[in-house]
Amino acid sequence: MMTQLTRADFDHAMVPNYAPQAAIPVRGEGSRLWDQEGREYIDFAGGIAVTSLGHCHPALVKALKDQADKVWHLSNVYTNEPALALAKALTERTFADKVYFCSSGGEANEAALKLARRFAYNEHGEKKDKIISFRQSFHGRTFFTVSVGGQPKYSQGFGPIPGGILHAEFNNLDSVRELMGDDTCAIIVEPLQGEGGIIPGEQSFLEGLRALCDQHNALLIFDEVQSGAGRTGHLYAYEHFGVVPDILTTAKGIGGGFPLGVMLTTDRIAPAMAIGTHGSTYGGNPLACAVGLAALETIDTPEVLEGVAYRHQLLRNGLEGIGQRHGVFQEVRGMGLLIGAEMAPGYAGRAKDILNLAMEEGLMVLVAGPDVLRLAPSLVISEAEIQSGLDKLDRAVASFVAASASA
Repeated sequence: MMTQLTRADFDHAMVPNYAPQAAIPVRGEGSRLWDQEGREYIDFAGGIAVTSLGHCHPALVKALKDQADKVWHLSNVYTNEPALALAKALTERTFADKVYFCSSGGEANEAALKLARRFAYNEHGEKKDKIISFRQSFHGRTFFTVSVGGQPKYSQGFGPIPGGILHAEFNNLDSVRELMGDDTCAIIVEPLQGEGGIIPGEQSFLEGLRALCDQHNALLIFDEVQSGAGRTGHLYAYEHFGVVPDILTTAKGIGGGFPLGVMLTTDRIAPAMAIGTHGSTYGGNPLACAVGLAALETIDTPEVLEGVAYRHQLLRNGLEGIGQRHGVFQEVRGMGLLIGAEMAPGYAGRAKDILNLAMEEGLMVLVAGPDVLRLAPSLVISEAEIQSGLDKLDRAVASFVAASASA
């Protein structure tokens, strides 16, 4: 009989690029998890906006089990029915005509950036290669995507970064105009910045990016890895703003917890990614696509999408109440079920302290940088689970304030 694995085994066997909590979850159902000792947790973290329908949703479990008895993997020498079905469903529901599958958001953004440069190269020549991104943005962990992302801490220490990448200020259109030119091939933007602090894009800003791209024959890329798949109350956030990108990336919630990334684009642009220009061994994996289709069809319903706004308001009201009672938050912001509470100046840089105390109370939350507590629960989390989670968070914040006062 194998001895029980512990958190100490992580330190022994794993590369130390993560610092996980001591508790090890072993079972999940809906928005609840249980650890090795049987302790229950309310999940406001959602695997960082991944478990969009909670843990072990029946529709996703059925799709996975059904496909597991058929075919698991083929390689891209062949296609498969789940991939074709998911591609068809995505193009029917979005602006896109064409789909590229991979396994993560970073891979989807890598593909989007390569496609944008290849398209510009084919259409305009090698000098049109500049990519404009935004400070505090996050687009993945490949070397290209961390270089494009606007947080230097993720690329420092790995050698020279790729050239032709410029960074403007989010929600500041003038800062983009200063960098924009006929050598710009693309602008990549999160319509709702995630890791940068849960900051929604302003309507005029996103509209202005679309206009600048049109003016300079550049492509507009929306990174909806975190904001997509129903997270904002629309299937994709671009629908909320009425600003249509040329390329869109989606991952996280589209797989409901199964690794899946997708790049969406149009018939005009897709031919630049010709045979042999790019690939992904696991892209279009039948298991992933079967689960992804089940997630998409479950999320893209009035019941789920309209329910996001109601749940948003419950969480916002709860966070604002906690902030007022304890004086810890200076602003609550976000869209749908991606919500951030920014720490008050007296508690700046200490959001993770609340994360740790919340875990002790039986609640899983996230941070978005050192100053923002982040919530990204299931899109179908129950009202009772929301209230239970808020009560746990209230106790955690009370402990945080008391410890701060006695320090």
